[in-house]
Amino acid sequence: MNDEEEYVGTGRPPTGRRQVWIKLLWIGIWLAFMGAPVTDLAHGGHTPWGTALGVLGLVVFVGAYLVLVFRHTVKALDRRVVQSALAFLGALAVTLSLTLGTAWLVLFVYVAVSVGATLPLRTARWLIPVVTAVLVLVGLVDGHSREVITALVFPALLGGFAMTGVRQMIRTTIQLREARATVAQLAANEERLRLARDLHDLLGHSLSLITLKSELAGRMLPDHPEQAAAQVADIEQVSRQALVDVRSAVTGYRRPTLPGELAGARTALAAAGITADVSAEAPDDLPEKPEEVLAWALREAVTNVVRHSSARHCAVALAPRQTLDGRVLELTVADDGVGAAGTEPGNGLTGIAERLATVDGTLTTRSGTSRSGSASGSGKGFTLTLSVPLGSGLGSTE
Repeated sequence: MNDEEEYVGTGRPPTGRRQVWIKLLWIGIWLAFMGAPVTDLAHGGHTPWGTALGVLGLVVFVGAYLVLVFRHTVKALDRRVVQSALAFLGALAVTLSLTLGTAWLVLFVYVAVSVGATLPLRTARWLIPVVTAVLVLVGLVDGHSREVITALVFPALLGGFAMTGVRQMIRTTIQLREARATVAQLAANEERLRLARDLHDLLGHSLSLITLKSELAGRMLPDHPEQAAAQVADIEQVSRQALVDVRSAVTGYRRPTLPGELAGARTALAAAGITADVSAEAPDDLPEKPEEVLAWALREAVTNVVRHSSARHCAVALAPRQTLDGRVLELTVADDGVGAAGTEPGNGLTGIAERLATVDGTLTTRSGTSRSGSASGSGKGFTLTLSVPLGSGLGSTE
């Protein structure tokens, strides 16, 4: 199972049972503060009926809290449902605190957290202090120790307003994800428009010329067959040239570029929950064939990291190097994942090596990398290094 399957992205609903449990764990981690009510039920000297009702009230309160916060973070609930649930939690907190004692005042902290997690900021910023004020009033009415009351005021305010910040962060993350999808869609639309313009420029003149010469050849038949044959020969030549132009254009569209693959690597790694360190820029004067080979190799290497490595960090570096055989451009992809699965190279590495061979490039692999991508000897991680020779004048700066 890779990181993308285990990772529950911020602002992204869980897609499996494991992710549901992870999200519940993060939401329910605050339930550690329920130790005071649990201890009170066990050693508070309540009557059997009081203890039973206290257990029931605590279970109902915790269940309502988890359902409200968890469901709302997965998918926003109706406003009336949220308001009714918060009112129920508040009423239950008041009832249990007044009937069972000091230890139950902590329930108001969870009410404040629920307010911050589910309500808009303009509402939460005044309702959280109101919940805290009710906490103080209930404590004073029931004669609770002022030290206990003041000890809970700060967690209620801090927890509530902290959850408003988390909610804003989730909302911003969702908006950024939607904006990124919109940008990708706009880029695709722009590429389609560019393709349409290029095909129009390539074929418009040729097809117009073919149509004109076909009509001219038709008028020359049968009286001037020699001239008609010349027009047909011209039509054949124009058609062949148009076919060559179209094939060249399509090849250019299909050919990956190194800048495009570097940008794609950042996006793919980030989408998989892998921290990406892509400190690389392609040289402007890199020949077409070596660039294509490195671009394909980078795509394959990043795909392997996302699918098979279970890595948390991946570094991609591209830099010219001086060797005994001359200058080379070196591409390094290093991750801190599980390392190589075996001693035999897979189809992906074999394909990379075959492509590199066409440009006299080399491929080296190394298991065992640290977080920064350097060798560590821990048996974890994998480093892929590719190099292609550079001609004179290429990559003149380090």
